[in-house]
Amino acid sequence: MNWLREITARWRRRSAPAPSPAADDDPLESAADSLRALLDDPSTPPEVRAALAADYAQVAAMLAKLEQGDLHLAVFGRVSVGKSALANALLGEDAFEVGVLHGTTQQGQLRRWREVDRAGVHLVDTPGINELDGEERERIAHEIAARADLVLFVCDGDLTELELAALRGLAAEQRPLFLVLNKADRYTRAERELLVERLVERARGLVAPGNVLAASARPAPQRLLRVGADGHELESTEQPAADIAALVQRIVAVLGSEGRTLAALNAALFAGRLADAVGERIQSLRAELADKVIRGYCLAKGVAVALNPVPVADLIAAAALDVSMVVHLARVYRLPMTRAEAGRLIATISAALAALMGAVWGTHALASALKGVTGGLSTVVTAGAQGALAWYATLLVGRAAQRWLAGGKSWGAHGPKRVVTEIVESLDRDSVLREAREEILRRVRGGKA
Repeated sequence: MNWLREITARWRRRSAPAPSPAADDDPLESAADSLRALLDDPSTPPEVRAALAADYAQVAAMLAKLEQGDLHLAVFGRVSVGKSALANALLGEDAFEVGVLHGTTQQGQLRRWREVDRAGVHLVDTPGINELDGEERERIAHEIAARADLVLFVCDGDLTELELAALRGLAAEQRPLFLVLNKADRYTRAERELLVERLVERARGLVAPGNVLAASARPAPQRLLRVGADGHELESTEQPAADIAALVQRIVAVLGSEGRTLAALNAALFAGRLADAVGERIQSLRAELADKVIRGYCLAKGVAVALNPVPVADLIAAAALDVSMVVHLARVYRLPMTRAEAGRLIATISAALAALMGAVWGTHALASALKGVTGGLSTVVTAGAQGALAWYATLLVGRAAQRWLAGGKSWGAHGPKRVVTEIVESLDRDSVLREAREEILRRVRGGKA
C-alpha cells in the first residue's frame, strides 16, 4: 500500500469545496487509520515483525500521539548553538539542562509547551549532531527529528558544511523546517539582517524564506553603570529577556494553520517508510528461502543424474524436477501456479537460453560446458560431470523463474531474454560447475554436505 499517496489523495479531496466536511476527511484520522492498518496487517509474517520490532514500536507510539492530538516540535542542531536554551526560552522555564560542555543533552527530552488549534504541542530537545565520539547521540537526534511534526534547526552563525548537509538530509526526508539563528544579540542589527539574508540564500529550496528567523534565547548579560546618591558609580549586571517573540508568532501561525496536516503528513511518511521496510524485508526473506529451494532442487537433480546418467541432449527435456521447483518457488512468493503453467514458464526460459547461447545450449554447448570439469571430454563424461551440468541448468531455470515471480509474474520492460542474459552473465559457470561436481560427488560417495 502506498500510504503517502493515499493520505495525499484524501487531502486533495478535502481541499475541494464542500458544504459540510465529513468526519472521515480529517487528515489526522486518515493518518491514524493508515497506522492502524499497518500495525494490524495480518499478512505480515511474524519473523518480519520481529526483525522490525523497533520500527513497529515507533509506529505504535506515533499512533498514540495522533490519538491524543499531540504535535512534536524538535529542536535540532550541532552542539553549543543553544538548542536547550532556546527550548527553555520557549517554555518560559529551565526545563532542559543547559551546560557549557559539549553534549549536555544525551537523550531526547520532551516537555509540553502549549495548545495550538486543539493540539497539545510538545518541545523535544535533541543531542548535538557533531559531538566528538557521539555517533549514538547523533543517531538519536536524527531519529527524533524524523518523527517530529516540525523541526527547529538552530544555528548561531553562517551554516557550516556539516550543518548544511544535515539540513539537506532533513529536507530530503520531507521534514517541515524552521531555520533559527540563535544568539542573534551578538551581532549588530545590520549584521543580523545580512546574516539572515545569507541563511535564506543558503537554505533556498530547503526552508521557506519566511521560516528563517533570528532569536536570542539567552542574551549575554548587560553591564550597567549608575550613579548612587553619594555620587559614586555603581556597577551591576542585568540579564535581558529572551528575544523570541517573532519566532513564537511564526511557529503558532504555522501550527495553527497547518499543524494537523503536518502531523498527518509526518505519520504517513513514517508509515510509508515502515511499509517499504516491511516489503523489503519480506522480499529479502523470500529471496533467501527461494535460494534454498533452488539449491535443494539443483542438488536433487544433480545427484539423480549422477546416479542414473541420461544422454546429455536429454537433460533439459527431463524437466520434472524443474517443474516441481517452479511450483515450489511460486508458493514462496505466494502466487498461484499450476504445473502446466510452470512447464510453459520453463519452456520460455529454455527458449531464451537457446536464443542467447545458440548451439551452446544444445548438445555442443553442453559438451563445451563439460570441458571445464572433465578435462576436455565431449561425449563420454563422468557421472559427477553430468550431474554438475544438470545442477547448472536447474540453477539457471530457478534463478530466472525467481526473477519472474518476484516481479509479480512479469519479466519487466525488457522481456525474458534480457533477464536470462543478466543471470547467465552474473554466474561464473566454471565455478558453479566445479562446486556442483564436488558437492554431488560427496553425496554420491556418502559424504556430508
